[in-house]
Amino acid sequence: MNNIQNDRIDHIIGSLTRFLHGKARALRLSLIAFFSKGHLLIEDLPGLGKTTLAIGLSRALGLNFGRIQCTSDLLPSDITGLSIYNQATGEFEFHPGPIFNNIVLVDEINRATPKTQSALLEAMGEEQVTIEGRTYKLPLPFFVIATQNPAEHFGTFPLPESQLDRFIMKISIGYPSRESEKEILRGGSTRERINSIKPLMDKEDVLRIQREISEGVYVSDKILNYMLDIFEAIRSSRYVYTGLSTRGALALAYTAKTNAYIHGRDFVIPEDIRELADYTITHRVMFREEYENMDKKEVIRSLMQEIAVPA
Repeated sequence: MNNIQNDRIDHIIGSLTRFLHGKARALRLSLIAFFSKGHLLIEDLPGLGKTTLAIGLSRALGLNFGRIQCTSDLLPSDITGLSIYNQATGEFEFHPGPIFNNIVLVDEINRATPKTQSALLEAMGEEQVTIEGRTYKLPLPFFVIATQNPAEHFGTFPLPESQLDRFIMKISIGYPSRESEKEILRGGSTRERINSIKPLMDKEDVLRIQREISEGVYVSDKILNYMLDIFEAIRSSRYVYTGLSTRGALALAYTAKTNAYIHGRDFVIPEDIRELADYTITHRVMFREEYENMDKKEVIRSLMQEIAVPA
């Protein structure tokens, strides 16, 4: 395990928590999603720091940042870009959209129409976009942070299961503690100050860490069997209509490896699985109609408690 790189991740978390008061957990989970080469969905109320968190990550990681504000009249070309005719050259020139950034904040994703939401599917799944018959590769690393408001339903289009499954994790930030909110009130908005953060990594560092996690963190057969037992229990539960997909199973494996890495280990332990199950599994599972009002997290936790933990 490369302790120098691991310490740099801890340094990023420590540095950003000075600006993101009370958001240490959300910040750590966001970094886990990022270094797992996945995408993140944040479901929370407006004004709790989702945009500030995304900007802070891009600054600290030394990566470029793009933002897409979703509305009902947003077009797919507003995300991907389009070709414009150049009269001087007599040719069409491609003008890339905001999706061509390393970190892309898609704000209020459920306000975009299904057609526009689908423009993100290829980008998130294949790290490329196809426009007018031509395929363009996206820059690496590529990380989408999408947000949605759980309280409003007017003018929104719920994300289909196929799109939810593209997000490696779904989290919420939540209200800050009393002391954290007191610090925020004392110091005011940190948006301007966070833009002045000096990069603590660069693109090469990020890609190296992602490679180290992918290739250097070991998952034993005992852990794999433990995970398979969990998936089987969820899929066969009487509460569940649609169980965990294979993509969802991989999401738990990838994030568990990243969690191990951040904790300074080159092997996964059961606690890595249990710590991240809430954020990687819940949004992918559909309950039967008669159980829709039950708390998914509580049901999945109770199913996991029945699984024997490997020694």
